[in-house]
Amino acid sequence: MPNIKDCPGFESFGADVQQAREAVGMSRRELAERVGIDPRYLANIELCGTIPSVPVVMQLIRLCKLPAERYFNPGLIREDSEQRQRTSHKLLLCPEKYLPIVEGVIDGAIKLNEIDGKTEGE
Repeated sequence: MPNIKDCPGFESFGADVQQAREAVGMSRRELAERVGIDPRYLANIELCGTIPSVPVVMQLIRLCKLPAERYFNPGLIREDSEQRQRTSHKLLLCPEKYLPIVEGVIDGAIKLNEIDGKTEGE
């Protein structure tokens, strides 16, 4: 069975699955049942760095709404900071009805940055 050392790009897979599962309030047992695996096996994925088969990986990516490119094209993702990667993942988990709030906060941060840039340049 492959381990993290053998699969570049999957270093954070287990922790990402656990964070996504907990963010939606799903138990380990419930996610394992939805994927069709034993809860102990899911615990090994989340906590021990076990890399499952491709079909299980794909189900976990789909159910946890994880960005597949993070794991299958890690060079693309590594260009972003860890903070930007975490924020992008949390945005995927955010319920649709709260997205206008998130967008407003982002717009405000961009505007503040523009004002700071003008102040520094003057």
